[in-house]
Amino acid sequence: MKPTVTRTFTTTAPPEAVYDYLCDFSHAEEWDPGTLSCERVSGDGGVGTVYRNVSSFLGRTSEITYTTVEAERPTRIHLTGTNEQFDGHDVLGIRSHGTGSEVTYTAEFSFKGAARFAAPVVAAYLPLLARRTIDELRAHLDGLA
Repeated sequence: MKPTVTRTFTTTAPPEAVYDYLCDFSHAEEWDPGTLSCERVSGDGGVGTVYRNVSSFLGRTSEITYTTVEAERPTRIHLTGTNEQFDGHDVLGIRSHGTGSEVTYTAEFSFKGAARFAAPVVAAYLPLLARRTIDELRAHLDGLA
């Protein structure tokens, strides 16, 4: 089981501004309610850039290494996250919408070892987390306009 959530929303920020903000994943501290800290370890924000993310999820704190695997300005960003118990994909699609942008955010989670038993709990929690994340993300992106 791979819990997955996809949400699409609009923002007043133009696609280039949205892309520039989101391709620097250290900004996750501002918009992701579960991110406690996120720092760039290497790279320039493009493909191959690595981030150290510390997140709190369902009462557990973990460190996840995220790597940018796709960066197509200004339309697509794909990061993979991994640690000993978790693999994830965060994919952000950006397109022009009026004077702003439409953003589609997909997060897919898979678990390894004993953590795989948490998948049903994660799947149940994802809609709440997605709503909070999108609300925060939209507010920060609108602030760029």
